[in-house]
Amino acid sequence: MLKVADTALTHREPVDYLQLERTLLKVMPQQRLVSDPLRTLAYGTDASFYRLIPKLVVIVENEAEVQALLAACRRQDIPITFRAAGTSLSGQAVSDSVLCILGDGWNNIDVAADAGSIRLGSGVIGSDANRRLEPFGRKIGPDPASINACKVGGIAANNASGMCCGTAQNSYQTLESMRLILADGTLLDTADGASREAFARSHKTLLHRLDDLARRTRDDAELAQRIRRKFAIKNTTGYSLNALIDFTDPLEILQHLMIGSEGTLGFISQITYRTVPEYANKASALLLFPDIEVASRAVIRMKSTPVSAVEMMDRAKVCARSRTSLACRTTSVRWDRRRRRCWSRRAPRTKTRCATTLPK
Repeated sequence: MLKVADTALTHREPVDYLQLERTLLKVMPQQRLVSDPLRTLAYGTDASFYRLIPKLVVIVENEAEVQALLAACRRQDIPITFRAAGTSLSGQAVSDSVLCILGDGWNNIDVAADAGSIRLGSGVIGSDANRRLEPFGRKIGPDPASINACKVGGIAANNASGMCCGTAQNSYQTLESMRLILADGTLLDTADGASREAFARSHKTLLHRLDDLARRTRDDAELAQRIRRKFAIKNTTGYSLNALIDFTDPLEILQHLMIGSEGTLGFISQITYRTVPEYANKASALLLFPDIEVASRAVIRMKSTPVSAVEMMDRAKVCARSRTSLACRTTSVRWDRRRRRCWSRRAPRTKTRCATTLPK
């Protein structure tokens, strides 16, 4: 789910979307340009509860079409929103301007000989990548809840991570290289030496400013420490500013800033991840604690163990999810410290006991 738009959109002149469509017809067929009201209405929603009806939907199949679309929109000063699978709940993939949908041309998967890395097109579904890696006992690091539906372009652009990968195995930490297209249409492949050299010549000022920004950030001890503290925990809000202190190479800074940028810095065409182990034997456990303080202390102790994820549920949630007692499904829950039991009030003067009792 990516977005590339001009930042100076105040007092805009009326946009001629028909002219844009005529321009795009020179590089792509009519069936991949959608402007009729019924279908644009259908494309107006994603997995979120927001609705914005696009004026034009463009289904792109390759990088050249993306570049052509960016160029045409840049000439007319038209914002673009890119959608991969549209599984985010936050509304990044809806637009009332131009909505660009990934077609079927972005599904390339290339596994390294040792399965230590995998190169993926932005249209690959996350679980499909893991199925290709399964015979090697490997997987990609990010594991969002929607991994059976979401696509790699959206995973990277949102730094979607899920329960288990935390801050150690997300897209930012496991990124090896990427192919990206900036708003000016420039294509950069950070894994290709010739592409890096050409980009260094054509975008010298951009790289110089990134280098200067990173240097000033690292020199500001208080700011650098604040960034480290902010990104020591799971944080996908805003840009990946930790790239400014984690890397000194401006190209590395740039490609890591792309992670989590939601497309505001460019379009991710392809990404190469370092893979992580997929353990054959796994287990889950339910542990009960008398209060939130003890539970929190236990979580701290577990940091040095092989536990990959911890989800905390309070007493009300445990009762609400219980299938063994109707009392657990009520709305009023009280914890009895002396009896170490949960009590639920279903109606006035009616008190019943939850089936779940903590051990002494």
